[in-house]
Amino acid sequence: MQPPTPIEPSRDARAPAGDETPGAPADVNAAHASVDKRKRERERPRPPEPTAGRALLAAGITTAAVTVVSYAAPKSYAGTLVGLTFFAATSWLVLRYDESTIRAHGLSLGGLLEPVPLSARRLARAALHAVAWATLVAAIVFPLFWLGYRLYWGATSPFVLRPPPSLADEIAAQLLVVALPEEAFFRGYLQSALDRVFPPRFRVAGATLGPAWLLSSAIFAIGHVLTIQHPARLAVFFPALLFGWLRARTGGIGAPLVFHAACNLLSLTLARGYGLSP
Repeated sequence: MQPPTPIEPSRDARAPAGDETPGAPADVNAAHASVDKRKRERERPRPPEPTAGRALLAAGITTAAVTVVSYAAPKSYAGTLVGLTFFAATSWLVLRYDESTIRAHGLSLGGLLEPVPLSARRLARAALHAVAWATLVAAIVFPLFWLGYRLYWGATSPFVLRPPPSLADEIAAQLLVVALPEEAFFRGYLQSALDRVFPPRFRVAGATLGPAWLLSSAIFAIGHVLTIQHPARLAVFFPALLFGWLRARTGGIGAPLVFHAACNLLSLTLARGYGLSP
């Protein structure tokens, strides 16, 4: 089975067929698009050149802010406010700049987070690409995770599928409130910025990786243990490595976002199925 082919940024950035003005020559439309793009880029501020100090300072401030929010906010709103904090940080650090900066950080999501008109074709292509990669990795990893989960928690009773009160709400929460903000910050901003400082030099299963992959995963794990102080929370370092690998292999955060949400949904389903949570 061949893995899905990642979308190349240059191909992803092209306007989809059918966007040309009827009756107008293609080169005229291309010239207009180029002028419009240059105008947008002039209107938006340019990001500062990334440095290790700047990236790690941003990670430290964001982690501290998230930790404070997780303890200070009412319990029923804490998760949402934590997600908003991550997304606000990513917006300030990346999303307020032009589309070329957003694409360089893998934050396009098929144009959803770019300051450009949405294309249904491009959005659908990016979504299918992300789901295909996440499904491929899940098919390999999830059976092993299930076995490890049983051994770690000493589950001896048979698994019983117990759906949540609202499956749609649980999926939406994991995708939009948890996975999207965390992947946008850790894999979109932090891993991308550190890759510019410490260029990736080794290949792992088709992805070019480097110190940024390890550093962003370690900071991700530290943030988790600060919000809930239990050593087991440091174990998220290992799925973070997979999220980071997907970011490098596919060129964007779409696949790690979907896989991250799927991992959380599997954990919740197993906890309910083995009677470890309501």
